[in-house]
Amino acid sequence: MLRLTWVQPEDLIGHELRQAAQDGRDPSAIAARWRAAGGCEAPTRAGASPEPSSPYLRLLAEELLDELADLPDESARTEPTDLDRIKALCPNWPAPPQPADRRAARANDTRPPATTPARLEAAWLGRAVGCLLGKPVEKLPLHAVRELARATGNWPLGTYFTAHGVPADLLARHPWNRRSAANSLAENIDGMPEDDDLNYPLLDLLLLQRHGKDFTTSDVARLWLDELPAGRTFTAERLAYRNLLTGLEPPHTARHRNPFREWIGALIRADVHGWTNPGDPAAAAEQAHRDAVLTHTANGVYAAMFAAAVISAAADDSGTADVHGCLRTGLTVVPPDSRLARAVRHAVRLAGTHTDFDAVVDELHARYSPTHHWVHAVPNTALIAAALTHADGDFTGSVCRAVSGAWDTDSCGATAGGIAGLLAGDPAALPHRWTAPLKNRLSTSVADFDGTGFDALAHLTHREATRP
Repeated sequence: MLRLTWVQPEDLIGHELRQAAQDGRDPSAIAARWRAAGGCEAPTRAGASPEPSSPYLRLLAEELLDELADLPDESARTEPTDLDRIKALCPNWPAPPQPADRRAARANDTRPPATTPARLEAAWLGRAVGCLLGKPVEKLPLHAVRELARATGNWPLGTYFTAHGVPADLLARHPWNRRSAANSLAENIDGMPEDDDLNYPLLDLLLLQRHGKDFTTSDVARLWLDELPAGRTFTAERLAYRNLLTGLEPPHTARHRNPFREWIGALIRADVHGWTNPGDPAAAAEQAHRDAVLTHTANGVYAAMFAAAVISAAADDSGTADVHGCLRTGLTVVPPDSRLARAVRHAVRLAGTHTDFDAVVDELHARYSPTHHWVHAVPNTALIAAALTHADGDFTGSVCRAVSGAWDTDSCGATAGGIAGLLAGDPAALPHRWTAPLKNRLSTSVADFDGTGFDALAHLTHREATRP
């Protein structure tokens, strides 16, 4: 029997109960009704429970999902989704750049402008490398990631994972990600395999080509229906896609029976918005917001805005960008009392306190793993910020730390890699052992991009970044 992941009501209810508790809504009475009826907890790693529920339980789950949506939500005051209300809560919302000031700041700088194809190619490559590094261990718990790497002498992480030398009993306990082992272990890499962490930047590139920077959320929705296969969507994106097909319009697509609306999906769509607004973090964050609200709310949207602003700051051509300043800029577009802002600030403090990054990760897991799913935006964004801070923006250090923290390994590695690659400034600045296996070739099911080189993608992105 087909067990379609991330959409079945009986699998969604457990996730919504957890999200309600995080929001400060009291789900206890509804949770008791679900359990008394024989309902199960949400799947911990997979997107679907192993066995189907009865028709009665499925109908009950749908009813309870709607009841949960009606519970009073006190968090909405400090964690709005509306852009104007977000801005009102951000006292340091960034001002637009002044062109004359930027030219003056650049006068004595010998580095090339941020929007050169070379810098964008380094960012694309960095995103691909980080994603590829994390793919084999996606969904594995922290101790499994560490054991698999240590078994081959690759701890602390310094290169791609390999199965060579891993004891059979260890692999039996902690098998590689089923979809990724065949194309993302060191011995199997032959170009960059398809991944949603690369599909979404391609879609956003298409979005800008067709609609420009003034695109609407409805433009995003139409593009997805035209170009994104439903089977290539997951979590919040899959539910928003389903909601579109049932006739709902944005932003209702993000809320209706969508317990994943604060997970990481919007964050992995943020890079192009930062790349195409160098030195203008406010514009980057606003673009990311219009994209994100198709599928996400509150902290899920903030994660995308934060990443877009960080990337925009890293792409600034003033010659003053450093990773710590970029992260501070990212926080200026996030409501300061939100859970995401608090988590990022906490992670940056930890990274500045501990010399051993494992200690940073252990503290983050102790705080967030008991209450948050491994794909939730709050802990994953915190981990990305901690990795970049602890590595001081170094490329290898950033991607390896982001992946070594477990949780959503390929997505964290991708975002950290894209930022660190952009700061590195040139493809030649990225170690050959990381980029050579990619063979300047990307596999994808998006439009006509299959087989495209990262150099070509950089030129296309540069065109959108400099378009009047």
